Parts: sequence; C-alpha cells; structure tokens
Amino acid sequence: MDEHLVLERDFDAPPQALWRAFTDPRSLAGWFGPEGWSVAEESVRVEARPGGEWHLEMASDDDPAQRSPVTARLGEVEEPRLLVGHTEATEESGGRAMVLRVAFAELDGGRTRLTLTQGPYAAELLPMAGEGWTSSFAKLDRRLAAG
Repeated sequence: MDEHLVLERDFDAPPQALWRAFTDPRSLAGWFGPEGWSVAEESVRVEARPGGEWHLEMASDDDPAQRSPVTARLGEVEEPRLLVGHTEATEESGGRAMVLRVAFAELDGGRTRLTLTQGPYAAELLPMAGEGWTSSFAKLDRRLAAG
C-alpha cells in the first residue's frame, strides 16, 4: 500500500529564511541530505517558479562515487509560503513518480512551522525517508543557528 510521508517541524527562523534555505543554491547545499551525505554547490540548480527546476546531487561522505541525484519540476511556487515539486519515477523512489510539498507557516516570535509532505512511498521505504528528512532538518537547524 502506498503512503505519504508527513513531517512537521518548528524552526527558530522566519519563513523567508526557510524559503532561502530551500531555494538559494549555496544555502541548500549547506544543509541538504542526511548526516553522512553532502551536496556540492555546483550541483544545485533552482528556478523558483512554476515550471522551474529544483535539482541537486547528494554524495556519500565515505564514498563520493556513491551519488543520489534529486530533480523536481516545480508546480506551485508561492514565496515564502509554498514549494511543490514533482519528481520522475526513479530506482531510489521505488519506481514511483512523487510529489514533494513544503509549506512554511509564520509563527509568533519570528519562528516558522515547516510542513513537508512527500509521496507516495511504498510502505517499506517510508521510515528511511522520514529518517533522512529528520537528519537533514537537524543540519538545517544548525545552519540557521549559525546565521
């Protein structure tokens, strides 16, 4: 049975800072990917507009030859509130085309609630995807705290 990953996390930064973290190549390369994976800035392409591309390539820190590209065609783009991307079916996604929706809601005190929805996943892949995003968000937290 197919399922969607839904993660909600509050960040100590305004929506515009989170928007930049997802759309600015240098910022995105600085945090994206789970612990043990990195993104080279030169691999990042972001056209934050409907029909634009959102692309990067993760590489394993232990074995840089082990790579995982991520490419999405952006559908909905509402700065600084919403990014929706559609990916092609790949081996990493279990042969499924997927949708990634990232919403940024302003909270009191200059904070932001990020709600990520991604899928559909085969049920057995859902825990790994959740762990990957949770690890990535810990890296994003550290990057935002560092300024």
